[in-house]
Parts: sequence; structure tokens; C-alpha cells
Amino acid sequence: MRNRSLAALGLSVLVAGCQLAPDHVRPALPTAPAYPVYGDTVVIGQRATDIGWRDFFADPRLAELVAAALERNRDLAVAVAQIEEARGLYRIQAADRLPTLGASADVIRSRTSGFGVDGTGVPTAGATTFTRYSVGVAVSSFELDFWGRVRNLAEAARSEYLATIEAQRAFRLALIRDVASAYFAGREAEERIALAEATVKSRQEGVRVAKRRLDAGVTSALDFRQAESLLTQAETDLAGLRLAKAQSDNLLSVLVGGTVPDALPAALPLAHQKSGPALAEGLPSDLLVARPDVLAAEERLRAARANIGAARAAFFPTISLTGALGFASTALGNLFDGDSFNWSIGPTLGLPIFDGGRTRANLTVAQARENIQVATYERTVQGAFREVADALAGRRWLAEQVAAQTRATVAQREIARIARIRYREGVANYLEVLDAERNLFAAEQALIALRRIELDNLVSLYVALGGGAIERTGDVAQPAGAGWSG
Repeated sequence: MRNRSLAALGLSVLVAGCQLAPDHVRPALPTAPAYPVYGDTVVIGQRATDIGWRDFFADPRLAELVAAALERNRDLAVAVAQIEEARGLYRIQAADRLPTLGASADVIRSRTSGFGVDGTGVPTAGATTFTRYSVGVAVSSFELDFWGRVRNLAEAARSEYLATIEAQRAFRLALIRDVASAYFAGREAEERIALAEATVKSRQEGVRVAKRRLDAGVTSALDFRQAESLLTQAETDLAGLRLAKAQSDNLLSVLVGGTVPDALPAALPLAHQKSGPALAEGLPSDLLVARPDVLAAEERLRAARANIGAARAAFFPTISLTGALGFASTALGNLFDGDSFNWSIGPTLGLPIFDGGRTRANLTVAQARENIQVATYERTVQGAFREVADALAGRRWLAEQVAAQTRATVAQREIARIARIRYREGVANYLEVLDAERNLFAAEQALIALRRIELDNLVSLYVALGGGAIERTGDVAQPAGAGWSG
């Protein structure tokens, strides 16, 4: 008896430890161990994951818009709802690991016809009517998970649920980046519109002066037409900039989930937006735990490997257990007597013999999906590496571009001033002024555009490094978006 008990115990331990799914091993880092070095300046800063987005953005108006988007954006609401859906699917799958217990109570009244005998033994014909009362509980077809099929299916559902959470976090970070990008585009359009309006006003005055000079015979019709051409160029650019401003405003309204109210903090100029903390890039291996899209890809890889275990378990016998116990009697008063107690239990064994290759094909599909998820994970890591590397290059070289363009604008402004003086003194013709004014306008517009591109790049670096998951620096949890409501 003791030997049989030990054997049963050993068998149960062996069965409990049966795992047919491949062990989860994170694929090797498919990138260089460090980011490319651009220039000889080392930036000392904070980790992006430790900086709250409210502290990263210097513009209080932008911070309020981001808060509104995190609260009201419809696509983010869909992502949150998908988390609840995935959680429900996981609970449904995990419920199969426990027996389903149901209770029942019924009354059956039936009538049967047939032959019987009377008290003297004489055969008689007639019918019998009786009532049967019963109550009980039952377990219906509970699979004894010897090979881990149900456990692996539950593990796959759990990993899909966790992947959905990470996908929502990834969308949240992308939303922060998109709101900032749309906002910067709007600020760029506003500043370029202001410049274009001032230029149009200045050139209108230039046309007026040129017309007076033409009427007085001091200048030629060519100079007058050139002044008109300079004015129409600025007017054309102004119309295009107003269109761009309207489009960026419309995009921002969609991102924040409604009309942007006027009662928001004043906006900062683009030149004053770079007052956030400096970012330390860290190592590419940090992305494996900092980037939610990488974490989501890893969870889907876990799910694929768990599904392999479930597919392998299909080659082995399945044992299901059914059982019931309760009371049954033809008299309600005797329902709970000892003689009315009944029970039943029975296992069912299922063994695949021939299914036309279906089981083997299911395993092939599961293994192919694992290979797909491995490649997807590696591609996600490589994409994250490239985003960070591109943003680091942008941080290095865009700053130089802005500095160089600033110097070029100052120089072009001086050239335009000198050209106007030379024209008034009769040393140069109006074509020289025309070229100088045109080049100055283009240089000033390019400087504003470069400042916006540099800001976009810094936000992209912040998000690419995993920043934006927390609201305030020092927070440890991922809070819901807060801000004004409408």
C-alpha cells in the first residue's frame, strides 16, 4: 500500500511538472551594443523614463493640451477598452483550469403504460403515474491537464493581455509625441504668419514708394514691377501659411478629443521651448524594458511559445472527469433520507488516432507563428534603436543647423539693410534690393522651420527612450491623464 502511494505521488509530481512549451528566452540583442557617437560632446542628463512629461515640456499650454489628449482622445479610449477585452478573454481561458460546478433541482412527473399483476397474481393492463424529486451538484467534463494544454492556453491569453497593456502604453507615448508635433507645427505657422504679415506690410509700403518714384520719373517701370513681384511672393506665402495653421489646428482638435478652449496658459515662442532637462541616451539594452512596444512584442512571443505547448499536448490523450452527487426520491418528504443519496463519477479518455494531419498542421502553424514573433520582436528592437540613433543625430546636427541659420539670418538682414541704402543713394539698382529682401525673407522663414524641426526631434528622442509614462518627475506609477475637461 505504501509503495502504491509513493508511486501515485511520484506520478502526480511528474505530471505536474510536464511542460511541453519551449522555454522563453529573450532573443539576443539584434543591434550594436551602443549608439553611434555623433561629435565629441558627451551629453550628461537624466534618463527619459525618470522625467515626467509635465516637467519635460517647458510650455504650460502644451502641457495642458497633452493632459487633455490623455483624458479625451478617442483612439486612446479604444486602446483602454481593448485592455478590458483582453483581460476578459484571459479570465475566460483561465477558468478552464478549474472544474465547473453546477447545482440543479427538478421535479419530474411522468405516466407510463404497461402490464402489471393484481394482488392475487392475475395479470392486468393499466398505467402508472409517479413523481420524482431530485437535487444535486455536478461537475461537467473537467479536463485533467496532465500535458499542460489548458495551462499553456491560459498562459498565452495572459501574455496577450499583457501585450495589450503595453500596446496601450505605446499608443499613449505616441499620442504625447503627436500632440507636441501638432502644437509645434501650429506655433511655427503662427510665427511665420506674423513674419509674413510684417513683410507684406513692409512690401506694400515699398510698392507705394516705387509707384510715387515711377510717377515722378525717378525710377523705371521695371523697378516698380519688381516691387510688386516681391509683394505678391509674400502674399502667396502668407496664404499658404494660414492654410497650414488651419490644418494643424484641426489636427490638434482631433488629438485632444475636442475643441481647444481659449482659457489656456499663454504659449511660449519656439525659441524658448528648449528649457526641459537634458536626456541621457543610456544603452540599447535599456530599450528592452523602457519601450512598451518592445515589451508588447516580447509578450506576444511568450504567447506564441505557450501556444506551441498547447499544440504539442494535442498529440497526447485527454482525460476528462464528470461527476455528480445529490438526492432523488419519488416522495418529497423522503428526498433527503439516507436511501435517497446518490452519486456518480467517471473519467473519459480521448486518444487521437487519425485526424488527417490536423494535429501536426496545428503544431506547424504554432511553430511558424513563433518564428514570426521572434522576427517581429527583433524588428521592433531594431526600429527602436534606429529611432533613438536618428534622434541623437538630430540633437547633434540640428542644433548646429539652427546656430548656422541664425548667423545666416543676421548676415542676410545686414545685406538687405545695406542694399536698401545703396539703392537710395543710387549706387545699386532695385534688383539688388529685390534679391536681398527675398533672401532675407527665406532665411527668416527657414530659421523658424528649423527651430520647429529641432523641437520635434527632441520630443521624438524623449519618447524613443521610453519617456512620457509618468506625469511628474518622481512618480512611480503610470497615472491617467489629467487636465481640463470639456
